[in-house]
Amino acid sequence: QVQLVESGGGLVQAGGSLRLSCTASERAFGRYAMAWFRQAPGKERELVAAIIWIGGSAIYSDSVKGRFTISRDDVKNTLYLQMDSLKPEDSALYYCAATRALGVRVTANYNYWGQGTQVTVSS
Repeated sequence: QVQLVESGGGLVQAGGSLRLSCTASERAFGRYAMAWFRQAPGKERELVAAIIWIGGSAIYSDSVKGRFTISRDDVKNTLYLQMDSLKPEDSALYYCAATRALGVRVTANYNYWGQGTQVTVSS
């Protein structure tokens, strides 16, 4: 059982930056593909970014490409999301998730989820 704990959310003005962190309990953290999802009120949960392994491929949603950067530290069992040039539409509850499946774009493939951290961007 992998436990994931997010931190780093908060209130920021448009144009500002935040860095989210997600710490995993699992020693085999490096064997999982990791991702950040977000869900705004009244909207479906959407994939923001995913990363397979250190130095490996990362994917981003079109809405955050060029502004957000996903990274991981397998020694610290930690996943990061650096969010720059934030916009009000980025406001949501952000979740980290883990999977061993190959289809990292498929929400249903993620077996483990954190509780989420709130990001609010004011205009």
